[in-house]
Amino acid sequence: MRQHRTPRLLGTLLLVAAAGISVAGAAHSESSRTATPLGQVVPAPASVHAGGSPYRITDGTRIRVEDSPQARQVGAYLADVLRPSTGYRLPVTTQGTGGIRLRIAAGSTGAEGYRLDSGQSGVTITAAAPAGLFHGVQTLRQLLPAAVEKNSVQPGPWLVAGGTIKDSPRYGYRGAMLDVSRHFFGVTQVKRYIDELALYKVNKLHLHLSDDQGWRIAIDSWPRLATYGGSTQVGGGHGGYYTKADYKEIVRYASSRYLEVVPEIDMPGHTNAALASYAQLNCNGTAPPLYTGTEVGFSSLCVAKPVTYDFVDDVVRELAALTPGKYLHIGGDEAHSTSHADYVTFMDKVQPVVAKYGKTVVGWHQLTGAHPVKGAIAQYWGLDDTSATEKAQVAEAARNGTGLVLSPADRVYLDMKYTADTPLGQDWAGLVEVKRSYDWDPGAYLPGAPASAIRGVEAPLWTETIVTGADIDYMTFPRLPGAAELGWSPASTHDWDTYKVRLAAQGPRWEALGIGYYRSPQVPWPTA
Repeated sequence: MRQHRTPRLLGTLLLVAAAGISVAGAAHSESSRTATPLGQVVPAPASVHAGGSPYRITDGTRIRVEDSPQARQVGAYLADVLRPSTGYRLPVTTQGTGGIRLRIAAGSTGAEGYRLDSGQSGVTITAAAPAGLFHGVQTLRQLLPAAVEKNSVQPGPWLVAGGTIKDSPRYGYRGAMLDVSRHFFGVTQVKRYIDELALYKVNKLHLHLSDDQGWRIAIDSWPRLATYGGSTQVGGGHGGYYTKADYKEIVRYASSRYLEVVPEIDMPGHTNAALASYAQLNCNGTAPPLYTGTEVGFSSLCVAKPVTYDFVDDVVRELAALTPGKYLHIGGDEAHSTSHADYVTFMDKVQPVVAKYGKTVVGWHQLTGAHPVKGAIAQYWGLDDTSATEKAQVAEAARNGTGLVLSPADRVYLDMKYTADTPLGQDWAGLVEVKRSYDWDPGAYLPGAPASAIRGVEAPLWTETIVTGADIDYMTFPRLPGAAELGWSPASTHDWDTYKVRLAAQGPRWEALGIGYYRSPQVPWPTA
C-alpha cells in the first residue's frame, strides 16, 4: 500500500468554456468586481440554474438561522469566516428578513444535500440536516472572492451570483487519510487538515494510528504502546502520540466540520511498534528494537498466541469507546510475514471483535482474501495494472455484499510524486499528475464490481517523506479537490477540460489561506 500535513478555504475567478468565458486574460481585480458564476465551484454541483440579480453582503447583512444548536453552530462558523475579511458585524440571529438565511427543512436533499437560492434580497441555504447546511456554506464561500479567506479587512465587493443550486453527493463516503505513524502530527496540524478538507465536502478523516514506526494512540490497558512504541518515527525523530483527551478533541473538531473520524490500527502486519513495546506479542517472546526505516512487510502479530486476541480486544474496545463514528479500520495489508492460513485465521477472529464493540469493519482490500464479515468495507489501493486475479477477488467480494472504498494508488495516493522532479513523495505507484488523479470514474473503475458496491473514494497521504504542515499542503493540493469531486459530483459533470479551469480558480484562495501548493503545468492558474 505504501512501500513504497486551522485554515479556512478556497475558489473564485472560475471560468469554463461552457459559460463562454476565457480564463486567459482575467485579472484578480476583475474577479473582485463580478460575481463568480454559480457553477464554478469544486466539487461541481449536481444542478445549477443561474439568473437574476446578485446578492451583495454589506455592513447591514445578518446571518439568520433556525432556532436550533446545530443551525446556530453553522451560522457562527460562517460568521467566523466572513467577519475578518469583510470587516462587517454579521450578527447571527433568529430574527429579521433578508440577508443570509440558513434553514433546516424536510425535503429531498438527503442528509448531506442542500439548496442555495440567491437573489438581490438575500441568500438562503436550505437543507434537511445540519451537514447539508454546512456543505451549502462551503459552496457559498467559493462563490465569494478569494480575499474573503484573509484575516484582515479587504475591499470587496462581496457579491453572490443570482440563481439556484440544488446539490447532493454521489457517494456517502468521501475520505482523506493522514498517516500519523511514519511521521507524527499533533492536534493543531490535524485540525488544520480537517479545515482544509471541509471546504471540499470531504466527510471522513481516516487516521492511520499505528505502524512499524510508531503507535500514536494511548491505550490504558497497554500503556507502553504509546509511551515506548510512539517514541520515535521515520528517520529517528521524537515521534509522539495522542492522549485520549487529544484524540477526543480531534473527534470533536472533526464533528464540528461534519467529518467522521475513521481510526485505523493496522494488523497483523505493520505492527513492529507494538511488538517492540510488548515482548509477549512476539511468537518467540523477544521484543524487536524500535524501527525508524521505511521497509514494509517484515512484522506480524503472533496469530497462534491467545494473548494476541486479548491485546486486540483491549485495543478495539478502548478505541471504539473513544470513537462515535461508525467505522473502525483494522488494516490487513502487506502481511508478508504472516502465512495465508494464519492471515485468514486472524481476520476471522478479529472482525467479530470490531462488531462486538459496535463498529463496522474496514480493511485494506487484502481482507477480501479472507472472509469479510457481512457489512464490511474493503479499501482498494491497487493500481490500474494490478493483476486481474487480485482485482477479480475484490470484485467477487463486492458482488457478495462487501462494500468498496476506492483509493487506487496510482490515482489518489497523495504521497506519489507529481513528476520525477517533485522533491517530496515516492514513485513506486508511478508519477501522479493532477489530470491522472482526477480523470477516472469510481463507478466503473474495478472490472466486475457492481456500481452499487462502491461506497466512495478516499485519498490517502502516507508520510514516509512528509515531515511538516507545508509538506502536507504541497502534496495534498491541488490533487485532493479532484478526489473530493469524484466522491461528491454526478458522473455527468466529470470533464477534465472544464474541471481544470474551476480548479485553477482555487489557487488565489489557497494563497489567501496560506496553503502552499504545486502549480501543475496542466492547470491554467491565473496570473498575478
